[in-house]
Amino acid sequence: GNIDYWCPVLSTHIPAFAAERHAAGDLYTWYICCAPKAPYIANFIDRPATDLRVWLWQTWAENVNGILIWQSIYWHSPPAYPDSLQDPYDDSMSWVRGYGTKPGEKRRWNVGDGRFMYPPERATGTQDGPVIEGPVSSIRWEALRDGMEDYEYLAMLKRLLEEKRERLSASEIERYEALLKVPPEISRSLTDYTTDPAPVAARRHQVAKAIERLSR
Repeated sequence: GNIDYWCPVLSTHIPAFAAERHAAGDLYTWYICCAPKAPYIANFIDRPATDLRVWLWQTWAENVNGILIWQSIYWHSPPAYPDSLQDPYDDSMSWVRGYGTKPGEKRRWNVGDGRFMYPPERATGTQDGPVIEGPVSSIRWEALRDGMEDYEYLAMLKRLLEEKRERLSASEIERYEALLKVPPEISRSLTDYTTDPAPVAARRHQVAKAIERLSR
């Protein structure tokens, strides 16, 4: 009763506890940062590009209300670079700041943690005048966007099914409800999931066609 918003790290998710908190009316989200490591999904540069997209399918499958990522432009760690700016293109490591880290000490979080967009390449900190170009995107950032769009497709289909349920046959309802379940080809569990984008794209296409049919 004292907490109504939960956000455990992905690897500590307990479905029974999440269901209990949902029944109590709480919000239940989850997050990834410097943890967890493999075999869970992560946001690191050296992980499969599909990870962050599939994370949203797992979010849907586990009835989690949302996701949290602590930072998107963590380019510089003052303890690791006390006398200059860190160049995120040259040094991809997200070094620890705080937690008792001393100047000049390099304690690793992980490559790319908290870093989804990059500064314009001309913005080195030593250039003359301001740089007005926009930030540089990353594959991971765009994969996360694709996953959020996939999630919204599923949410749209669910809403349309509820709106049109009374006009549909039992077999039609069964077919649409099946599309709202995440297939094992995408994710069997939080530690067993695809690194191939093909089944994700195929399922999204099926969901999109169902949305079109129900929208007529």
